[in-house]
Amino acid sequence: MDREISLTVNGESVTARVAPRKSLVDFLRETLGLTGSHVGCEHGVCGACTVRVGGEIVRGCLTLAVQADGAVVETVEGVSDSGEIAALQAAFLERNALQCGFCTPGILLTATALLKENPAPSREEIREYLSGNYCRCTGYQAIVDAVETAAETIRGGGR
Repeated sequence: MDREISLTVNGESVTARVAPRKSLVDFLRETLGLTGSHVGCEHGVCGACTVRVGGEIVRGCLTLAVQADGAVVETVEGVSDSGEIAALQAAFLERNALQCGFCTPGILLTATALLKENPAPSREEIREYLSGNYCRCTGYQAIVDAVETAAETIRGGGR
């Protein structure tokens, strides 16, 4: 039996009826048309479905939509529209840190969380923090370069 949920998604109040077993990422994609978060492994391993709930990054495939009832949810579309990830987006472009783009939204959200916690991460810390976000195209070197570049920009020492 469907259940009514109310939440805030990217600053907008949303009320909808959802099946109790519908994942948050499927709800965002199918019900709200927010397709920036991707469905990859559906086991919480790849990170393509990463979203923020209550300010914390979570795997949208492992979180049920009903668990987000009453929560504030942010997707890559929301943080992009707000300009929060502008430095990372520019760095990803500058450092050629994306190819197919499937993993990029999840990596951007995860990297944003890292830079909030640690504005000057080492390359090893970047690799460790992003270790739950898989990319099959880039080999990660350019992604680490981009996060490092964005951190420098955010700190005011950007190129």
